Amino acid sequence: MKYDVAVIGGGPAGMIAAGKAGEEGARAVLIEKNNSLGKKLLITGKGRCNITQAKFDGRDLADKFGKEGRFLLYGFSVFGSKQAVDFFENLKLKTKTERGGRIFPKSDRAEDVLRALKSYLDRNGVKILTGKTVKKIIKKKNKISGIVFRGGEEITAGKYIIATGGKSYPMLGSGGDGLGWAKDLGHTVAKLKPALTPIKIKEKWLKEAQGLSLKNVSITAYQNNKKQDSRFGELLFTHFGISGPIVLDISKKIGELLTQPAAKGKVKLVLDLKPALDFEKLDKRMQRDFIKFKKKLFKNSLGGLLPKKLINIIVKLSGIDENKSVNEITKTKRHKLAKLLKGMEMTPVELLGFDKAIITSGGVSLKEINAKTMKSKIIDNLYFAGEILNLDGPTGGYNLQVCWSTGYVAGNSASKINRGR
Repeated sequence: MKYDVAVIGGGPAGMIAAGKAGEEGARAVLIEKNNSLGKKLLITGKGRCNITQAKFDGRDLADKFGKEGRFLLYGFSVFGSKQAVDFFENLKLKTKTERGGRIFPKSDRAEDVLRALKSYLDRNGVKILTGKTVKKIIKKKNKISGIVFRGGEEITAGKYIIATGGKSYPMLGSGGDGLGWAKDLGHTVAKLKPALTPIKIKEKWLKEAQGLSLKNVSITAYQNNKKQDSRFGELLFTHFGISGPIVLDISKKIGELLTQPAAKGKVKLVLDLKPALDFEKLDKRMQRDFIKFKKKLFKNSLGGLLPKKLINIIVKLSGIDENKSVNEITKTKRHKLAKLLKGMEMTPVELLGFDKAIITSGGVSLKEINAKTMKSKIIDNLYFAGEILNLDGPTGGYNLQVCWSTGYVAGNSASKINRGR
């Protein structure tokens, strides 16, 4: 079977790359080893699919990816957040913008995003091959000459796009195959690490808070008592530690700190339950509550200040007798409580692995790819798109936008070059 463009990987980057190639008139084929497309896409955003981020200035968007973000400036200029929203709206998928600039389908259904992408593929005549595992990529000199499937079947194309993702959620098919092929083809692959992942915590009290979600809190990472990073937003307590958007975003920094030599100092996380109030304002708030509940026991006086699931934990950590009357609590004890609410210390043990990581940090070196075409600088007819690249950003739709942008550029470039334009 001979095609103009063959795309390996039926995730978001692969689907938009194949669809765009087809839209440009290329005879395109999309190859996926799972029995269906977009398996990982369906679990993004807790099944709601955070399509993109409402940052419509490409530079602002690229800044969130650190120094590697410069690689994305061209892709974001031709298919950034605004173009992604318009793309899905044109496919009859209505969108909405929520807190933090997160853009979701109005239906809150990742299935509807996948359905829109499938319709895009169908509209542009893309051949879809599911349940096809690539066994080998054949290279002759500095070009790919064909793909061999497990079972011996072979296809050839003028151009090839690898969009197989990283190693996160391997149970959904992302085992890092494409990264192995990239290495075999001569590309450099930066060290792979789980990114945007929950954090395992040493302290046992967190188990009592399991399932509790806190909004508008802040978490700060320290090493050797020096501030290293900080995030504000939503946090979730789990049976092993902590998760939620701010934890996922700070996890990369925690991973870096934990792998440094012990001589660098102890790593700790400090949770501020009341970041909107400084110590003085929080103390005054507590004084008002203590006057209001002066006849109550201490354990029954914190309902207006804390979620029910946290009260018993805070009481224990404060060291204040739970059966002491509120009017017996001294100024010193009250100040100790206020400091606890502003600084609950936790000891990170490790990051959870690739099976819980949303994305992969590391990947194919950006130095070996043309940012304006996504074409390999090593293999003449090879392109890359999506999570396989050495790019990782925060939560909030940033990483899916990389898939849309790089997939669009790769599909567009491969089809046009293939047709001699």
